[in-house]
Amino acid sequence: MYKKLLGFLLIQFFSFGLFAQEVTVKDSSTGENLESVTFNSNHPKTSAITNKMGVVDLSNFKDARKIVIRMLGYETLTLSYSQIKELGFKLFLTPDNTSLNEVILSASKWEESKKSVPNSILTFKPKDIVLANPQTTADLLTNTGKVFMQKSQLGGGSPMIRGFATNRVLINVDGIRMNNAIFRSGNVQNVISIDANSIQNTEVILGPGTVIYGSDAIGGVMNFYTLAPEFSSDKSQYYFGNVMSRWSSANNEKTLHFNLNVASEKWAFVTSASFSDFEDLRMGNHGPDAYTRPDYVQTIDGVDEIITNDNRERQVASGYNQINFIQKIAYKPNAFWYFKYALHYSTTSDINRYDQLLRRRDGNLRFAEWYYGPQEWTMHHLKIKYSKGNKWFDKAQFNAGFQQFEESRHNRNFNSLTRNSTIENVDAFSINFDFIKKFGSKNRISYGVEYILNNVNSTGFQRNIETQEQSNAPSRYPDGARWQSLAAYLQYENKLSEKFTFQSGIRFNQIWLDATFDKTFVNYPFDKTNINTSAFTGSLGFTYLAAKNTALFYNAGTAFRSPNVDDVGKIYESTPGNLVVPNPNLEFEYAYNTEVGIQQKIGKSISFDVTGFYTHVIDALVRRNYTLNGESTIEFQGEVSNIQAIQNAAKANVYGIQAGLNVELLPYLHWKTNANWTKGEEELDNGDTAPLRHAAPFFGDTRLILKLNKWTTDLFLVYNSQVKAEDLAPSEVEKDYLYASDANGNPYVPSWYTLNVKSVFKLNETWSFSSGIENITDQRYRPYSSGITAPGRNFILAVRTAF
Repeated sequence: MYKKLLGFLLIQFFSFGLFAQEVTVKDSSTGENLESVTFNSNHPKTSAITNKMGVVDLSNFKDARKIVIRMLGYETLTLSYSQIKELGFKLFLTPDNTSLNEVILSASKWEESKKSVPNSILTFKPKDIVLANPQTTADLLTNTGKVFMQKSQLGGGSPMIRGFATNRVLINVDGIRMNNAIFRSGNVQNVISIDANSIQNTEVILGPGTVIYGSDAIGGVMNFYTLAPEFSSDKSQYYFGNVMSRWSSANNEKTLHFNLNVASEKWAFVTSASFSDFEDLRMGNHGPDAYTRPDYVQTIDGVDEIITNDNRERQVASGYNQINFIQKIAYKPNAFWYFKYALHYSTTSDINRYDQLLRRRDGNLRFAEWYYGPQEWTMHHLKIKYSKGNKWFDKAQFNAGFQQFEESRHNRNFNSLTRNSTIENVDAFSINFDFIKKFGSKNRISYGVEYILNNVNSTGFQRNIETQEQSNAPSRYPDGARWQSLAAYLQYENKLSEKFTFQSGIRFNQIWLDATFDKTFVNYPFDKTNINTSAFTGSLGFTYLAAKNTALFYNAGTAFRSPNVDDVGKIYESTPGNLVVPNPNLEFEYAYNTEVGIQQKIGKSISFDVTGFYTHVIDALVRRNYTLNGESTIEFQGEVSNIQAIQNAAKANVYGIQAGLNVELLPYLHWKTNANWTKGEEELDNGDTAPLRHAAPFFGDTRLILKLNKWTTDLFLVYNSQVKAEDLAPSEVEKDYLYASDANGNPYVPSWYTLNVKSVFKLNETWSFSSGIENITDQRYRPYSSGITAPGRNFILAVRTAF
């Protein structure tokens, strides 16, 4: 009996010893288990990472005197194994209110510490996304507090960054460039094709990123990293996933999202799908009457009729629906190789171009119909990583992407039987090889090559809605146009000391554009264009850790944007009475940028950052008056219009300040503020200057964030300053139907604010609930340059379950 009892006690002792080697890591503020916390030791040489439950096995760390424990967004801990044991194998990480220690990918395409990067880079983490609970990725960017969002319709969102937008800012999805040859200078809505519910992390470079990313990255680069397949840490197989359902009242949104990860030691699979249905959007009750919807067109028995809106706050014909799907497969045969294939697919219903439906002619609504056909995007992505170093590189990665874009436009004048339509298809193929090599502990280079090919197919037709007879019409772009880019880049980093890091880079880009113009409908004085141009860009910067909690950075660099098919070959009505026609003689626009910034942490409770920037653009591609065959006007689709074209006809200057403040009032209560001021001017034909169209007004947000055990609550104020009539760009003054009128009857943008609250309650590891009220005071406002009025008071409910 004694022996049995002794054996039982020994078994219990060893079982406890084995169990005790499992460490649980939690958030010190919320008590939430933390996944992906890394443990690293040099003696013994080993590493580990916490699982979904925040648990990690430290069996291999016994006798380690120095274990470095890190997680993005938290203060780093350094403990010995014995100290961890004394803490009862339970660790609590403290949130880091400064971003100095963050690890980012965007600056060089490789992981590096943010404190070594001489750029302003905004990060948005999974917890931020869950708390923001956005309807679309456009709304997600708005919640960062540093990206301004324009919307022409509910199914849209065109980001403005530091005075630039559309084809002067770059969108990347998992390292693949989304910008294509028909990204326009007008507002671009492609960001909504990215499913906000599948985004794992977002990084936004505020300012030029041309050296690494090439053409278009003048104002900034938006990098979206979607759900990545996760492997099993041992030979076991398991799966996990999430289901989310969300409803919001302002447009009766109904969203359902599902994702599943299947993991084994060498194979991993991720499936993600979302469906959203948005009905007509309701605006707020307190604000300018000019923003209301007094009437709309309805076709009854084939006859267009103007109907009085019985609820002027309901933005009739603004609703739409959307489907997103992602499938990823990853294979890791050993420690050196990694293979991943991903399929992204997004499609929408028809989306009414709401701002165009507001236009009037002779007092009546001009259009009976103006809508985009389904915005469809498909991306195939192959990624290969190799991490066995040699004399040429330590790590290498290969990315190949093939994307297909389809978009269409359809419009019909009031009481007209003719519907005008154009359909565009773009096939975009890209290949990237990227490498990184370290030389000692202080020097490293990253380098790579890139090839991009875009083929554009464009058709136009007219249809009689009564007889259904169809006839050919001008296409929006030259059918069969081709845009190509070949580039090589090199970036060098030297850690001169523990405090000072120097970084520089250079890129060479060769661009080809070939297009043949159809002269069937317009007698152009040219037949084709063949653009063959090249550009060098470079950057130079440094970061200086003046003290433990003080980081300074400075950078200067150049950026460029090569003319694309939209610039060279488009024909369309830009504003009432103005028709944009092709211009085959364009050169790239070139930008010179400089910025300086500071990040400062004061004690453990206060941190702030301030960045000042200035960008000068020469040979800017802008819309200006033009002539064809000596004529300045043209009759097109039954309308006599002034002729305009995109031209290298201006210089532009943009400068401003971005600032942020974070105060830890209590360990569980934080106050955050973001403020953005931008001033932009462009040169006119007569030598005068005018406000730059995409320079947003002063905007910012102030947040009070409470974290208590299972609750996280965000009470925040969002605000925009007014834009006076004299501060509107000429192209915006032409669209006076979008704006309120000042005392003199001139268009302007009133200042506005919204008070909002959002909250997340995590019941347990399986269930969480989100709720919120946006625009609590029910303000009626329309953000600058937008065509649709923002939501009024909006109640949001969401439930998530993990399995």
